[in-house]
Amino acid sequence: MQERKPNIFKTPDITKMQEVVINHRTKIYIAVGADPEEARSRYWARQDAKGKTLFTTKKPALTLDSERSCF
Repeated sequence: MQERKPNIFKTPDITKMQEVVINHRTKIYIAVGADPEEARSRYWARQDAKGKTLFTTKKPALTLDSERSCF
């Protein structure tokens, strides 16, 4: 029976990468010397393709009057 080799994942060293701030909660890391504006645009293009929004809007709360009118 063959033994399985363990999966080894090499984590990139972020100290050797350039930080790009997307918004106050989101940061991405790119290669040093790469264009930060292009990285931002690619990030937003991927988020738009996923259909995700970073900021969700709250639904309006129902009041007692609107609940009674539904019945």
